[in-house]
Amino acid sequence: QVQLVESGGGLVQAGGSLRLSCAASGRSFSSYGMGWFRQAPGKEREFVAAISRNDGYTYYADSVKGRFTISRDNAKNTVSLQMNNLKPDDTAVYYCAAANRIISWQRHEYNNWGQGTQVTVSS
Repeated sequence: QVQLVESGGGLVQAGGSLRLSCAASGRSFSSYGMGWFRQAPGKEREFVAAISRNDGYTYYADSVKGRFTISRDNAKNTVSLQMNNLKPDDTAVYYCAAANRIISWQRHEYNNWGQGTQVTVSS
């Protein structure tokens, strides 16, 4: 229903910042709740942040609260993740995803996924 392409990953020193972007194409981007997940090698994919389809509500994992900010621009069909004060534990492949929900933090409720972008944080 919607195609998602992430960009903006890279290598950064601890304490630095990165901004990830996700470009969406397809029908009715504004009807999806959007989220970011991440997966480190050998670990389960975990929830990072979500934003409601009306841009009125956000939710964050405790591990990133206060450091990461999710936003969306429905006019441009994009969702972003601003990551500040990055830590080595943030190293993972980051995925954007779309859900047929107003907002969700549950992986199984997301039915569209991007290809992922690598974020590596060095000590």
